[in-house]
Amino acid sequence: MRSTVFGLLLVGFLVTIVLNPTLTYANKSTYSGFTIYHNKPIDPHLPAMLDKANILLKTSEFYKGNLHVDICLNDGSIYPTIIKKLLGPAFAWAIYNKVILQGEMNCAENTVELHGYRWNLIQLLAHEMTHCLQYDELGLWKSNPVARIPTWKWEGYAEYIARQGMVQDDLVKDLDRLENACKHDWEIKLDDGTIAPRELYAYRLLVHYCLAIKQMTYAGILSARNDQLLLEKAMKNWYIQQKQNHKS
Repeated sequence: MRSTVFGLLLVGFLVTIVLNPTLTYANKSTYSGFTIYHNKPIDPHLPAMLDKANILLKTSEFYKGNLHVDICLNDGSIYPTIIKKLLGPAFAWAIYNKVILQGEMNCAENTVELHGYRWNLIQLLAHEMTHCLQYDELGLWKSNPVARIPTWKWEGYAEYIARQGMVQDDLVKDLDRLENACKHDWEIKLDDGTIAPRELYAYRLLVHYCLAIKQMTYAGILSARNDQLLLEKAMKNWYIQQKQNHKS
């Protein structure tokens, strides 16, 4: 009985900390629709990074314009460490309406670094904020990890929203990059010197294929009983056809 009570108290304590980052940070600042939790002074470039991430976010069909997001910086608070202990190491995590950075942020270079690898900061923010949109639209119980939505649908959409633009918005060229990348590397190296995990990169291309080529909505992707392997085969065939058309 004592062990059960202690366990419940510990879980309650952790939930309280996770839902209230203000308990572990020295400072809280607000900017536009964001609350930024920090220990050190905020980098003056960060608001512009958030604005650019929000522009990407607006392309999502789940965007409503009234989402409030907490940004939890990794600048000395124990909060990111607690999240790391609970969920594991990552460049960043999204929990409901919170984005928790775990890597080392460099706004001047637009990067977040972890274990020697760098992720584009704006795109990382947009990726995690897209998860916040998913939680807001679907509700906690119909979102991951509870709902067990296939990872390619959940993570692929966040990557698709985050990595738009002239450099990473051509499906054929992106498939070229995946095809030509070293098969033994866990990451795909991008033109700006940052990386994308190979698995997430492939998920993004599959979502891109469904949205742009098959003309599906993201809600349609979620509700459809799509077989991932069959979709990957169809995308591969489409890719081969595009390459043949280009040669002719």
